[in-house]
Amino acid sequence: MLDYLVVGLGLGGVSFSETLLKNNKTFHVISDDSQVSSKVAGGMYNPVILKRFTLAWNADKQLQKALPFYKKLEEKLETKLDCKIPILRKFASIEEQNMWFEAADKPVLEHYMSTTVRKNSNPEIDAPFGFGEVLNTGRIDTSLLLEKYSTFLQEQLLLTAESLDYDELQINQDYIQYRSIKAKQIVFAEGYGLIQNPFFNYLPLNGTKGELLRIKSTDFKETSIIKSGVFTVPLDNDEYLVGATYKWKDKTNTPTTEAREELEQKLKTFLKCPYNVVKHVAGIRPTVADRRPLLGRHPVYENVYVLNGFGSRGVIIGPTASEQLYDFIEHQKQLPVEIDISRFTKKYFKS
Repeated sequence: MLDYLVVGLGLGGVSFSETLLKNNKTFHVISDDSQVSSKVAGGMYNPVILKRFTLAWNADKQLQKALPFYKKLEEKLETKLDCKIPILRKFASIEEQNMWFEAADKPVLEHYMSTTVRKNSNPEIDAPFGFGEVLNTGRIDTSLLLEKYSTFLQEQLLLTAESLDYDELQINQDYIQYRSIKAKQIVFAEGYGLIQNPFFNYLPLNGTKGELLRIKSTDFKETSIIKSGVFTVPLDNDEYLVGATYKWKDKTNTPTTEAREELEQKLKTFLKCPYNVVKHVAGIRPTVADRRPLLGRHPVYENVYVLNGFGSRGVIIGPTASEQLYDFIEHQKQLPVEIDISRFTKKYFKS
């Protein structure tokens, strides 16, 4: 009898698996690799919403938990995952500069927003009003993380790489059984795949499609993340990520010409030098109507749980949310009301 069966191995599945290992719990993971949003994500950790110059929901506390979490993963996997990179928000006007300074004076933001205007020193960028610098930022290589962590679990015989057949899942009072696996609890961390889950498909997981380009430019020579209409993230070999789009109707992982044109049009508003597009990817972010994660126990089945709804901030939210769900299950510590799926219980009984 295992303690847990975990379904899904995106950022939520990795974070929860690590929480279980830290607490000496036995578990097994089933994942079919069908949800790619964690793999194709930009992976940036940034506590500031750069459109409005405000702090993202609980981002300061989540970041304090996330950075040590990824450092330990680097040591365990013997792989560099965390790239410390400044984020420079391009100013469009003097008015935007003033708005930045007003925000930077607020106690909740003073640790994350520099009060010095960074002058543009890159001749290939059009930024006459300079930049605002966000402090303590960077990027987690989520694709490499998921690849290495999947290998780690496989070596420990803790991962089955296949789709879960819901019809073969038996929910009993004291345990769940899936084929030859018996576990006390099951946690679904399937990302946007949750919409196919018969236990939790009543939850308002909207899903937002995001597309990214990978470009190559030998002239750009930029080492910071630049945020204007889109962001550019420096990689190795003169390559950069460019993203991202937000589309609510298309629920496929197929890249579109429309999104590529949108990204390139916005990129060319500030990038002067030539480049080549070397890759174009897409994924569905697990976004929720009220923009809060989905954590908690099924309204009927006492040993069935969900960990989902991280949206575009899975890198920051994942470690904190996983610990909160674990404490809820193991120590009966109440979940914060804004993330507890009990806020949608009425939807379940109406469905």
